[in-house]
Amino acid sequence: MITKRKLELLAPAKDKKTAITAIESGADAVYIGSPKFGARQAAGNSLEDIKEIVDYAHKFYVKVHVTINTILTDEELLQALDLINKLYEIGVDAIIVQDMGILKLAVENKLPPIPIHASTQCDTRTLQKAEFFKKLGVSRIILARELSVEQIREICDAVSEKDDEDAVEVETFIHGALCVSYSGQCYMSHYIGGRSANRGECAQACRKKYTLVDEDGNIIAKGKHLLSLKDFNASRHIEELAKAGVKSFKIEGRLKDENYVKNVVLYYRNLLDKCGRKSSSGQVFADFEPDVNKSFNRGFTEYFLKKREKCFNFDTPKAVGEKIGTVTRVGRDFFEIKTKIQLNNQDGLCFMLGGHLEGCLVNRTDKNRVFPNKMSGIKVGMEIFRNNDIQFEKQLINSKIKRRIGVEINFRDNVITAIDDNKNSAKVEVGFSEIPKNLEKMKENFIKQMEKTGDSDFFARNVRICSDLPFIPVSEINELRRSLLEKLMEERLKNYKREFQKPLQYAEFPQKELDYRANIHNSQAKEFYEQCGSKVCEMSAESGSHPVELMRTKHCLKFAFDMCKSPKKLYLIDEKGKKYPLIFDCKNCEMVLRT
Repeated sequence: MITKRKLELLAPAKDKKTAITAIESGADAVYIGSPKFGARQAAGNSLEDIKEIVDYAHKFYVKVHVTINTILTDEELLQALDLINKLYEIGVDAIIVQDMGILKLAVENKLPPIPIHASTQCDTRTLQKAEFFKKLGVSRIILARELSVEQIREICDAVSEKDDEDAVEVETFIHGALCVSYSGQCYMSHYIGGRSANRGECAQACRKKYTLVDEDGNIIAKGKHLLSLKDFNASRHIEELAKAGVKSFKIEGRLKDENYVKNVVLYYRNLLDKCGRKSSSGQVFADFEPDVNKSFNRGFTEYFLKKREKCFNFDTPKAVGEKIGTVTRVGRDFFEIKTKIQLNNQDGLCFMLGGHLEGCLVNRTDKNRVFPNKMSGIKVGMEIFRNNDIQFEKQLINSKIKRRIGVEINFRDNVITAIDDNKNSAKVEVGFSEIPKNLEKMKENFIKQMEKTGDSDFFARNVRICSDLPFIPVSEINELRRSLLEKLMEERLKNYKREFQKPLQYAEFPQKELDYRANIHNSQAKEFYEQCGSKVCEMSAESGSHPVELMRTKHCLKFAFDMCKSPKKLYLIDEKGKKYPLIFDCKNCEMVLRT
């Protein structure tokens, strides 16, 4: 164990079923979209469903965080206030916010005491910004994905020291899709089609095709996905991040399905358990070995955790999967491939053909010979990938993965007591006094029936008999067990420790003049920044301001094409012929796409 601190594995959930899957698979917390105002507009959930998720999660001391992380109009801010009150009433553990208008309401004590997490959309990538949120008093800061381990450590040291009464928690992403732009700083989707990423409507312009040209019109790359990044995978650095002081380890994916969540959550549960104590309760009983390479991914990158690397996949924004091997021979209805990977009927295969990702299904195999459902385009020397392992997917679908809470059961003086892993306890009295004819058989039956926790949320770690047992019919033992575990769950829920947001106060904001990049969309947010000592020169792009920077990114096309020393100006041209100048801030290793 690296640290004695409690660490949180935070999993995404697009709906109620996915949330329950994440909890069963070992998540310490889940984050989910509210009915409105989430940055994934397609992943909203009703209050009724969120209430069911909360009730289920709290049985395992799992927390539920709800996203309200878009920028809001003045009218929407009032609706958000009403929504936050309702979320608090149904037991939600935290809200994730971007709009500073919500923080102004909190400073003015107009919000319930629900913990507030500053969303990654707040663009916290500097120590100064993190210290601002600490002084403001939010419960947690969610860092930008672009930070290195050292930068994360520096921020954790400054804002989350254990003995600091004003300390805040630090959350960082560890897995999933990457936005090419700093979160909260992408205006491309809104600029080209009126769909604002900061309003939950991103059209994913970064996954489209572009052509890169220089100032002389020379084509450097044509019709490629030049802004499309691989997916994040920080699994090799979980221990370092835990040592650095990170509290919450976040998996991206509020649009992903149950199989994805089940596989990825269990994978990181196993890693995190080696680094510290989990912040929730219960033990996961799994019936499959997780493998993140087999779930949707665009290829993996560690991004900038340790060093700058080529974190892009210009060929396709789709899932390629695991490499199978290279084609060695092609026949009329088959191809041969040298591989150690066992292929199965109906596996999905893919390959690059003419700059496009093409695919086929495996009809059957014969040793190293593959008979696909179509042969078009398959050539000798072509690399083949498997992007759908049908057996693994079936295994996930049929998995009976289950989370249970350990419990010790003791019988003494006609009282049965149950004590769970969190020291909650319950007891039932036994109303029988007849001496059994066969005491050893009675003991055997009692232990056997008490261990049958069935579909309950508990499993028996041990059953002890500490005094003489009376004769108890099997049916009565079962009823006593059901009653005992029901009482224990009631006690668990009664003892669930809800956390509360401490009062917020205005703090000095590190920037003195703010333009559209501050994403100020309502009068309350404007007043908030003014109270924090900043002059608001411009409202949000969505309010009508004209953005100069459409995105700022650590992904650099000069670096990608080994052109760092080239003095030539570069431009991106989209599929409609629109030309965008690129500006390179080499000192900070950043690229800016401008209007």
